[in-house]
Amino acid sequence: MDISIPKVTLNDGLTIPVIGLGTYKLKGEQGVNSMVTAIDELGYRLIDSAYNYENEGTVGEAVRRSSVAREELRITSKLPGRYQTYEHAMTTIQESLYRANLDYYDLYLIHWPNPKQDLYVEAWQALIDAKKQGLIRSIGVCNFLPEHLERLEKETGVKPSLNQIELHPFFNQAEQRKWHEDNDIITQSWSPLARAIEVLHNETIQQIATERNKSVSQIILRWHYQLGAVSIPKSASPNRQLENISIFDFNLDEKEMNLISGLTRVDGRLQGQDPAVYEEF
Repeated sequence: MDISIPKVTLNDGLTIPVIGLGTYKLKGEQGVNSMVTAIDELGYRLIDSAYNYENEGTVGEAVRRSSVAREELRITSKLPGRYQTYEHAMTTIQESLYRANLDYYDLYLIHWPNPKQDLYVEAWQALIDAKKQGLIRSIGVCNFLPEHLERLEKETGVKPSLNQIELHPFFNQAEQRKWHEDNDIITQSWSPLARAIEVLHNETIQQIATERNKSVSQIILRWHYQLGAVSIPKSASPNRQLENISIFDFNLDEKEMNLISGLTRVDGRLQGQDPAVYEEF
């Protein structure tokens, strides 16, 4: 079964699917096989990785083994916090490509702003230049707050196409999402299922799932889609991968959307990683 996944257009014209495959901890032969199944048999076209996941080689091998043409895929990786000087960032982008044995990334993101280091504008300039060199098709960020995003555009004249943020029913990021919408930046959700058993056993979502005859995961991922967010759930299981993208044959009504959004918490971040202070290595 190859499911057709809707696409969204970024502010630089690149189109990406509204749901992709997270690959954190997917490595080696098992990881390759899992990704190839997702691409060839299920219809995934967006694959999310990062330098710090140490699996860019696995992603690249899956791309080569896949029967899907490279230009139909959207491959993402991310710059780690320890390499945010301009020279380090340029070298790391090249290293990311060497690791994956790819000619280009479709998306390359700064993983965290690391505001204490105060190098993210420098790193952003490296991404801008790497895009000009053809190493990246679209450039974005992760976990950036509005003040970080405003500074990027003010100092370089280039705004990110996408901001990948922590987003799940316990942390719905309403203000951040509204800011993205007002500034033509796509919201992408990491940990869309909250990386936790708690959300999968939430009574509110379970009740909606029962009434809709869908799984809890499908209800949550449909919620992301209707919020306008691009989600990247991770799974190594073909059955779960299929379940995660089988969300385009139903709609949540306004009441159901509000019930799920209402589960948000002030302290909803899973590990307390506040981008205003958090520093990634």
